[in-house]
Amino acid sequence: MQINLAKSAGFCFGVKRAINIALETKSGAKVNMLGDIVHNEDIVRQLEKKGIKKITGLSAGKNKTLLLAAHGTSLKIINRANELGYKIIDATCPMVKEIHRIAKDMENKGYRIIVIGDKKHAEVLGISGQLKNKTIVMDSLKNLPPKKLQSIEKAAVVVQSTQNLEKVLKIVGVLKQRIRKLEFFNTICQPTRIKQKDLKVLPKANDAVIIIGSKKSANTKRLYEISKSLNKRSYWVAGKKEIKSNWFKNAKSVGITAGASTPDSTTQEIIEYIRTNY
Repeated sequence: MQINLAKSAGFCFGVKRAINIALETKSGAKVNMLGDIVHNEDIVRQLEKKGIKKITGLSAGKNKTLLLAAHGTSLKIINRANELGYKIIDATCPMVKEIHRIAKDMENKGYRIIVIGDKKHAEVLGISGQLKNKTIVMDSLKNLPPKKLQSIEKAAVVVQSTQNLEKVLKIVGVLKQRIRKLEFFNTICQPTRIKQKDLKVLPKANDAVIIIGSKKSANTKRLYEISKSLNKRSYWVAGKKEIKSNWFKNAKSVGITAGASTPDSTTQEIIEYIRTNY
């Protein structure tokens, strides 16, 4: 069976940068990461093996280093970490930091901030956590809050960096009808745009598609949704053990892509598994 790997599969700049920052922290230091530095269990396990401890909450931070995740952290958490004495190393993706800058700037200009993204995702919480006032967060037209929108005179829209562009534009189109003065900032990052562009071709050119990435990964979820809309034989896996033989029945070709936090080693392992068994 022919295997076609998308050129954009795998790590994006922000994830590579965060991992390198983590690995470059001084050996022997008590280094903690608050939650997952990137949304991939294999990467987190590898970092833990190198002595970087994953924590779920902050405690006394004297002589400890705190790694901030690639997807960003709220000011409340950063301020608390400083109070507790942590040395902070910021691994936030520069593209996410740019979203923070835009949101803060527009809020200072008197705009209500609307975030299009997954309400509970760390990146969205981090964006909202930069601001003085509460943000309005939505991820679809279904949870558009009409009553809240009625009272807004002017608003600025920013977007979680891994959202589906087509979906976002539909939401913005409706918001423009509801809010008299609306400023839209398309903050979907370039790596996400390239990956999503590839997913317009890969599902149509192959009998089946495998999307590789953690179930925690928002960008992998978007890739799967786009692929599934174009090819029903699209499957989302984190590793080779999840692959089922009936997926490739009568298939002559399979397209493969991987989320922005998926290591190349995982992708190559799955390619070899498919090549050997199917």
